[in-house]
Amino acid sequence: MKKKLIIYSSLGAILIIAVVITGLYFAYTKGYIRMNYPSFEEYSVQGIDVSHHQQTIDWGKLDKQSVQFAFIKATEGGNHKDSLFQENWRLAIHHNVPVGAYHFFTFCKDGDAQARNYIHYVPKDSIDLPPIIDLEYGGNCQQENRKEDIIAEIAKFIEILENHYQRKVLIYTTNEFYKNYMIGQFVDNPIWIRDIVSKPKLPDGRKWLFWQYTNKGKIEGIKTDVDLNAFAGTREEFDQLIKKD
Repeated sequence: MKKKLIIYSSLGAILIIAVVITGLYFAYTKGYIRMNYPSFEEYSVQGIDVSHHQQTIDWGKLDKQSVQFAFIKATEGGNHKDSLFQENWRLAIHHNVPVGAYHFFTFCKDGDAQARNYIHYVPKDSIDLPPIIDLEYGGNCQQENRKEDIIAEIAKFIEILENHYQRKVLIYTTNEFYKNYMIGQFVDNPIWIRDIVSKPKLPDGRKWLFWQYTNKGKIEGIKTDVDLNAFAGTREEFDQLIKKD
């Protein structure tokens, strides 16, 4: 009887440990537990990226150190505009927050149409940071396309934007998408990489310019969780990156 009790107790303990480990792993990989807290000493320029998911933002309340720039979702696919883009854009500029606009690139629309959609809504004269293409699997269409076809459409999009804005397009992507599509591609374009687990290290040794380090940030003036980002360079280098008329 005592032997059975010991066995059951051991199995129960193992089960509890397994559940705890699984829970911690899930929380860690989803960003609920953060090991990466980029300090302002190491990364002096930090900011946010936002869309309609953050609802109405009180831009006047945002902490000036935590929000030194804002990447704002502008468009998606061939005809969609983020419902809060114009409001976020106007208020960020009003509160002297340097802005950049990003486009969520879909695999179901050609690059030309998506570039025209972005250009239609993102004003050339008020954009501070480079135009941005968001490349990721999450939330994308499930249409089956060949790798070379996807890269060709991305290239069209980038070329059109660079000709229009006269600036190199910043590429936002995830580690998974980078490994599958980006190695050896668009080598002249700066990278904005998502890594909510650890400090990014791209598999081909390429340098990144911006790092999205959490999707669970808390900022006064924003009701929801918000993505937080760090710039790889110095304040002086960031100032040089901002477009000057």
